[in-house]
Amino acid sequence: MQLENNAVSDVVKRLRRAQGQLAGVIGMLENGRDCTEVITQLAAVCRALDRAGFKLVATGLKQCATARGSDKSTQLEEEQLERLFLSLA
Repeated sequence: MQLENNAVSDVVKRLRRAQGQLAGVIGMLENGRDCTEVITQLAAVCRALDRAGFKLVATGLKQCATARGSDKSTQLEEEQLERLFLSLA
């Protein structure tokens, strides 16, 4: 399934933000920052990655629902979408 450009743009923004946060976490570790601060930032990175993944799955569900009745080769099977969703859980 091909994603819509605006969905891709949103996901890329989220991933770039997570990339920056991860670089910050690495820097914090290298500079000997407090463990609680590092864990807080690491949790933020995890949430950013989760949100990017959920956006991809939500976009897939939306496109799949709106594609009903059209060419079935472009639709993801419900089972495939469920597996994708659960892989993020």
